Amino acid sequence: MAAVAVLAARGGLRGALLAQQQRWSSGSGADQLGELGKGAGKGGGGGGAIREAGGAFGKKQAAEEERYFREKEREQLAALRQHHEEEIDHHKKEIERLQKEIERHKYKIKKLKDDD
Repeated sequence: MAAVAVLAARGGLRGALLAQQQRWSSGSGADQLGELGKGAGKGGGGGGAIREAGGAFGKKQAAEEERYFREKEREQLAALRQHHEEEIDHHKKEIERLQKEIERHKYKIKKLKDDD
């Protein structure tokens, strides 16, 4: 986990995701999966009848699943970026509103001093 935090600080989200993927692929789970699409793994599940059978169809299905999840990840990152941009815009507007409030209060204080 510490390595993920260091990479996140250095390389941002992309670095953290890369470190997480490397940890998953180099961890104990990788030896249970074997090569994707080569039939049932030792981990107790091969991902369906086609993947369990292995061969060209298993490899094709594994590639399609990988492509699907990469696309989902891209969509999630795009949505996250959009959300953060909207948050930034909201906060900028809030700052402007509060600055106007500050100026209004300063004006009231000045007017009170002038009335004395």
